[in-house]
Amino acid sequence: MDFRLSEEQQAIHDEIGRLCAPFDDDYWLEHDRSKTFPHDFHRAMADGGWLGIAMPEAYGGAALGVTEAAVMMQAVARSAGAMSAASAIHINIFGPHPIVVFGSEEQKERWLPGLIRGELKCCFGVTEPDAGLNTTAITTRATRSDGGYRVHGKKVWTSTAQEADKIMLLTRTTPREECARPTEGMSLFFTDLDREHCQVRTIDKMGRAAVDSCEVFIDGLPVPDADRIGEEGRGFEYLLHSLNPERILIAAEAIGIGRNALERARRYARERVVFDRPIGQNQAIQHPLAQSWMELEAAWLMTLKAASLYDAGQPCGLEANAAKYLGGEAGFEACTRAVMTHGGMGYASEFHVERLLREVLITRLAPISPQLILCYIAERALDLPKSY
Repeated sequence: MDFRLSEEQQAIHDEIGRLCAPFDDDYWLEHDRSKTFPHDFHRAMADGGWLGIAMPEAYGGAALGVTEAAVMMQAVARSAGAMSAASAIHINIFGPHPIVVFGSEEQKERWLPGLIRGELKCCFGVTEPDAGLNTTAITTRATRSDGGYRVHGKKVWTSTAQEADKIMLLTRTTPREECARPTEGMSLFFTDLDREHCQVRTIDKMGRAAVDSCEVFIDGLPVPDADRIGEEGRGFEYLLHSLNPERILIAAEAIGIGRNALERARRYARERVVFDRPIGQNQAIQHPLAQSWMELEAAWLMTLKAASLYDAGQPCGLEANAAKYLGGEAGFEACTRAVMTHGGMGYASEFHVERLLREVLITRLAPISPQLILCYIAERALDLPKSY
């Protein structure tokens, strides 16, 4: 069993590192402070062809797998941009998956080339303030209108909504109480984020300010039939096809941020001299950093396992969730230890580890909490009774 990256995968890792290098610490700190989207970084990734890494060649993509996408996103998050860089392009890597799998030929031709070229930006309208992780409890409603639908409702934590032209929108088309199962009666749309019918408000938050998170208030948004993906009422089923890839990519991003933080801590531990010796000579500094190296490596192996299973068409729910859990925890611990290694200077913006700590928290919280993953593993891997 070979655990090394293939030559092609290593080339992806190296090329992404080269492309990200000009976007240095100062660039990302400035965008974090000014709360401005990194358009030139997004354009560089689009011009390099990376936004379509997992999309079909027929529409301009590279037709590679989730494994290669994970390698790419780990390298992006390992760069100075960390989660801000990853989030600027994250939706493009997994978000259009329902279009690829369930969209019509006309829809693929209409949407995918623009997404791959970076001419279209999209956001993900699924989460709602009163539903949270219980997606079946969403109340955003699409009702029949001439030639399509009218949508009313509210979404929250919709990243890049300020910048987006399009929204991947999950709504109810049949009330939950009229469905045989709560997962039925939801439909998935990819449509214009029309500002005449959608009010976008940014959420002030602790980190990743370069990429917005928003509330979206939808009041009578017209959506043509041509913008519905697949059959009416099967949207939740379609959405599930993108969940495991998203978990795998989030894991890879958490690991990339953790490796970024660990490298900064390692350098500081070698250079910082206290009591006439580098602090990295002290076991109290060495041992936590060594532990983080092991935790990040173990999480990366689970991430690659989950991705390889997905690309082989095999069930990977357990592995994808485990990778997301292990990656999120390992990344968080590495960033925390990096701040502690820097001591008081870890709290200073100029060393950037405090920025990494603020950003890596996203990978623990989203798109699913560590506690819910533990419940899932207990039920599916250990055959314990369902607890929720």
